[in-house]
Amino acid sequence: MTPLHIALAVLVTFIWGVNFTFIAWALESFPPLMLTALRFFFTAVPLVFFLKPPKFNRTLFIYAIGTFVMQYAFVFTAMHLGASAGLTALLLQVQIFITVLLAYVILGEAVSRMQITGMLVGVLGLGVIALNLGGDMPLIGFICILIAAIGWSFGNIASKQASKQAVIKVTQQRSGVSLVSTSTGKNKASALSALALVVWGGLIACVILILSSLIFETDAWQLATFTQASLKSWLSLGFIVYISTLVGFALWVHLLSQNIASKVVPFALLVPVFGMITSVLLLGEVVTWWKMLAMMLILSGLLLANVKIRLGRKTAKI
Repeated sequence: MTPLHIALAVLVTFIWGVNFTFIAWALESFPPLMLTALRFFFTAVPLVFFLKPPKFNRTLFIYAIGTFVMQYAFVFTAMHLGASAGLTALLLQVQIFITVLLAYVILGEAVSRMQITGMLVGVLGLGVIALNLGGDMPLIGFICILIAAIGWSFGNIASKQASKQAVIKVTQQRSGVSLVSTSTGKNKASALSALALVVWGGLIACVILILSSLIFETDAWQLATFTQASLKSWLSLGFIVYISTLVGFALWVHLLSQNIASKVVPFALLVPVFGMITSVLLLGEVVTWWKMLAMMLILSGLLLANVKIRLGRKTAKI
């Protein structure tokens, strides 16, 4: 990864870490499925009227359902049921290991022994959380977050495939017969396709989530829910939509399209670090020895997973 891509990866993880505090504030006024639906409604509208849609195929729907519907519906539900912002951010990172495994099996991307070691150390950190369920992390919240992690993992793979398809299509149109364009042109095409993927994927998610909320949260759909919502909750929703979703996911998809998944995805291990710090400072979450141990193990796993020592490579599938 280039220094610029590394800086962007850290920026995205900081945004996503802080985002858990804003989610907690937004949930003070809105139930979880409604909040998730509102998030992706404002993500999609009005940008869907200005961005050319990506190809509507299985990849796009897997991305929308996995990354948006499954991940956020279950994360918001877990926090609504009592899971703390910091621990939610920490536990959700099991998606990193699932994504790298899927990238190896489905895409044929290389995984070094050092990266495997780093992932195992990270798993130890997640295991520390599992041994301390209750209080800040109820069992039902733990299960919801694991489901969310699986959804995000499939979404990561789908977004990488969708972005590659979009960039190839654009470069073909620009060059006539050649699949190679200038570096600048390719980067612009990748950035635009990433934003379109997030916006149109959000539209698909919005429809599914509104229907789900109408079924399971019928009583919440009344005018009083919106008029009595606090200013803090509305501002938090704005951060979730425009900073975390539009900026964060567009950059993340762009990074996945420019680098192999096993290099980009481990940076998400920084999300719980930023998430835990901000939840302590802004929400008053209590820091315990086992939370610190879990964070140290996960951060160590990130460092090991990004050591540039390649001890083996799997032949890419064609």
